[in-house]
Amino acid sequence: MKNNFELIIIGGGPAGLSAGIYASRQKIDTLLITEDFGGLVFKKVGKICNYLGFPDISSKDLIENFKKHLFSYPITVLKERVVSLKKENDIFKIFTVERKEFFSKAVILATGSTPRILKIPGEREFLGKGVSYCAACDGLLFNKKSVAVIGGGDAGCETAIFLRKLENNVFLIEMGKELKAEEITKEEVLKDDKIKIFFNAQVKEIKGKDFVEEIVLKNIISQEEITLKVQGVFIEVGYLPASQIAKDLVDFNEKGEIIVDRSNFQTKTEGLFAVGDVIEGKYKQIIIAAGQGAQAALFCYDYLKKTKN
Repeated sequence: MKNNFELIIIGGGPAGLSAGIYASRQKIDTLLITEDFGGLVFKKVGKICNYLGFPDISSKDLIENFKKHLFSYPITVLKERVVSLKKENDIFKIFTVERKEFFSKAVILATGSTPRILKIPGEREFLGKGVSYCAACDGLLFNKKSVAVIGGGDAGCETAIFLRKLENNVFLIEMGKELKAEEITKEEVLKDDKIKIFFNAQVKEIKGKDFVEEIVLKNIISQEEITLKVQGVFIEVGYLPASQIAKDLVDFNEKGEIIVDRSNFQTKTEGLFAVGDVIEGKYKQIIIAAGQGAQAALFCYDYLKKTKN
């Protein structure tokens, strides 16, 4: 594989794959580097019902469609992790975990985000022993057992629904006074009497011996504590942007998200674009990330044309 490209895209989720397709259509010499395909889409449970053109599709099938579309174009793809990104003399230098080095005139960051942790006693100790951040990966291991889902947003509610369909006894723990999911998802959770919801509840500790056996909750209003017997704990309390490889080249907001110029998705560093869950923005959706990836590739094409003149 050669080392020099016009554009390098870092990330293989909806934003990165979309950017790859649009860059290829513009005949940009492109390398896409990713550890895996799909990003957080891979971790979505149940059916995806809000992506345009697919009213009912699994995350696996949607990712396969993305990949098929991408590989219908002559794009170079490397399955590896990027560990460093620098810019010297108007050229970007990318280093991977396997000590490979690549150079480009422009970069699109589509590195997505990673699960946020609770930082409570027992969380780290029981990771892989009852504690999970991915129901799509581990949900089947808890078939017909008692499980707790921490977080009442979209991911938490979707996870509760998925686990309930596995005939689990599901406790849904939400720190606020109401669920924060899409209305249609929220409605499905609220009408299911097999999902017991605890509002205004904070998880204080995860307990067990060799594996998870119970969690301790505290009502943030009454201060009352309650212990729930569970065999599994699925943590869905949001995500943190995976942005640290660009820390010397970008500005961050208070959430650690990359600040971009919304008119072209360029960061403060000329030639460095960022899209998807890694950038500032209230709504994190597959279709939004894919749209941003497409736009960034087109703006990148304009940028590369300008630098040639």
